[in-house]
Amino acid sequence: MERIESFLTYLTADKGYSPQTVSKYEACLRAFRAFFLGKDAAWTWTDIDTDVVRAWVAHQHEQGLHPHTIHAGLSALRSFYRYLMRMNLAQRNPAALVRNPKADKPLPTFLKQEEMNRLLDDTPFPDSFEGRRDHLVLLLLYWTGMRRAELVGLNVEDVDLKGGELKVTGKRNKQRILPFGPEVREAISSYLAERAVLVADGGEDCGVRSGALLVYRPSRPKAAAYRRITAVKVQSTVRHYLSLVTTQRKRTPHVLRHTFATVMLNNGADLEAVKELLGHESLNTTEIYTHTTFAELQKEYEKAHPRSQHNTSETQ
Repeated sequence: MERIESFLTYLTADKGYSPQTVSKYEACLRAFRAFFLGKDAAWTWTDIDTDVVRAWVAHQHEQGLHPHTIHAGLSALRSFYRYLMRMNLAQRNPAALVRNPKADKPLPTFLKQEEMNRLLDDTPFPDSFEGRRDHLVLLLLYWTGMRRAELVGLNVEDVDLKGGELKVTGKRNKQRILPFGPEVREAISSYLAERAVLVADGGEDCGVRSGALLVYRPSRPKAAAYRRITAVKVQSTVRHYLSLVTTQRKRTPHVLRHTFATVMLNNGADLEAVKELLGHESLNTTEIYTHTTFAELQKEYEKAHPRSQHNTSETQ
């Protein structure tokens, strides 16, 4: 037991781990020790081989533990054996070659088409600069599928109203061109007209004069000037307006990104095209949306097919 305690001291004193993390490591190691002693009470840490670790993983699977929990236990075990090897208390790391269990990726959360229609067609936005900006924020996220950080980084010069295109800068500073339709063009034009008034009246307003497309005025005292919109402001704006049309718990800008991708695929867009629009490096990342659309299709199939309810009642 003293080896676990010395390892925990090392995590706290040398690695600076939080008490919560150290507590989790301790629980994992004690659980593993109880497991291998249950197989042979004479075993010590140096008697453990890869097969014992794999048996522990299988045991946790049988207990119904989530793959993330099992992964955390393996991570703690690997770290512990690396420490023992560094202290010349073990010659090998039996957990090093044990693979982490695969966890099913949760399907993306998205809004239904009727919810988006209620949001953009029936929701009243204030007749003000802020109202037009918030409306534009929602339109841009839904029409283009861009990330929140990409939205925040937009400049006026990135907008081509005539061509109906936006230039966005994504991860690792990679740029891509995103198209938009007449609805967005009209919203941008209306917003820019009011933004121009801010430029004329703003004096040394750093946010507006820096070229930021989307600007806001912080509510804190002595913050009269408009400045580039922040990720937090975008988040709160989206959360507020989505709460008006949906009861689902996740109400984030990324939900609108998921909604964009799902809508595109449901309406016949090519998977490769959606990948490029989203700025994904790999098609595998985009393919998660095909599972989403199939799940929705399956729901509609089961609801509509005349034999679906018949078969269900027979099996009950």
